[in-house]
Amino acid sequence: MRSLFRTVLVLFAVFVFSPVVARAADTQLTPLVADVLSAPWPVTGSDGKRHLVYELRLGNATPDAVEVKQIEVLDSSNEKIVLKLDQAAIAKRLSLGGRRGAETSELGSGQFGVVFLHIISDVNEPLPKVIVHRITGALTQLGRDFEITVAPTQVVDRAPVVIGAPLRGKGFLAGDGCCDTIRHVRALLPLNGRFTLAQRFAIDWEQVDEEGRLLKGDPKLVTSYNIFGRDVHAVADGTVVSSRNDLKEQVPGALPTNLPVDEVDGNFVVLDIGGGAYVNYAHMQPGSVRVKAGDVVKRGAIIGKVGNTGNSQEPHLHLHVMDGPNPLTSDGIPYVIDQFMLTAIDHAGTADFDKAADSGGPLTLTKVSPPQQLGNVLPLDLTVVDFAQ
Repeated sequence: MRSLFRTVLVLFAVFVFSPVVARAADTQLTPLVADVLSAPWPVTGSDGKRHLVYELRLGNATPDAVEVKQIEVLDSSNEKIVLKLDQAAIAKRLSLGGRRGAETSELGSGQFGVVFLHIISDVNEPLPKVIVHRITGALTQLGRDFEITVAPTQVVDRAPVVIGAPLRGKGFLAGDGCCDTIRHVRALLPLNGRFTLAQRFAIDWEQVDEEGRLLKGDPKLVTSYNIFGRDVHAVADGTVVSSRNDLKEQVPGALPTNLPVDEVDGNFVVLDIGGGAYVNYAHMQPGSVRVKAGDVVKRGAIIGKVGNTGNSQEPHLHLHVMDGPNPLTSDGIPYVIDQFMLTAIDHAGTADFDKAADSGGPLTLTKVSPPQQLGNVLPLDLTVVDFAQ
């Protein structure tokens, strides 16, 4: 076994680092294998920029540890670099086994990880048709650097799904939204023998009052939260695929433990809006869901009320769009909201959002003055928007 280990290392030393086999046209032995889990599909955000959000899976095929030092994403047509990550950035985005909280820049022998990538570009820049990934790294025992180009992937050249507002009124906060938060964007789940990421573009909608607070009163009471009990509206004409209406409210302040998989969305509705797109609404009040499988609804119809059921630690409306009817095993796809008013942004980030939710204190909001009327864009993380009544 020891001699086999040494033989494999010698093979990598000879083939990976030989300048003769380094040409892209040649067959080469690569220390890493790589693939993209789902083709990136661009969406324009409320910042006016184009966003590509996707996942690159890397596997170490050697008997040595691999240190990933740099990842570059290139437009394959002209080799223009559209994203460059150094080792420090990789260490924040490469999750061992795809698990949140297991971030690293090193893969042990036989280990794999998932790199959560986010490319921002100007909407007027040409969209790459195919992207490739140039990875620089080192085999630590050999002490040798390598460079490989892997995982050519076609970029989806299609407009995202357009939906209407799921709520009515002022002060709605897009919690844990696109594109670099981890609770949704990195909610990679191993289900039915494969990875799925239905929540890639999900938003947890909450509501701030005129003082910038999410709640007033006892944080253990669902009625203290501004959004609790708000009407939830159909975002498009569609047909109800499935729903649930019988789960009790959770006590705010912590996620429930030992929750069955079929209860994570709480009381929910899945709506088929056509064109292969489905909308998932989650965590609604018990007894409030007005629709059932087979019902046909019109855009704007009230389908339930915001609650705190399922895998939820405070009242909110979880919403995401996906390519299939199952809220967990489908693939999350980008969408835009056709009309809303952008009024503020919490630039202080997730920690500020969490503090406000835990304490009842105000968020650190920066007002947008004057408010911006936007259309056909995705509200980004921690933006505050008004929807028409």
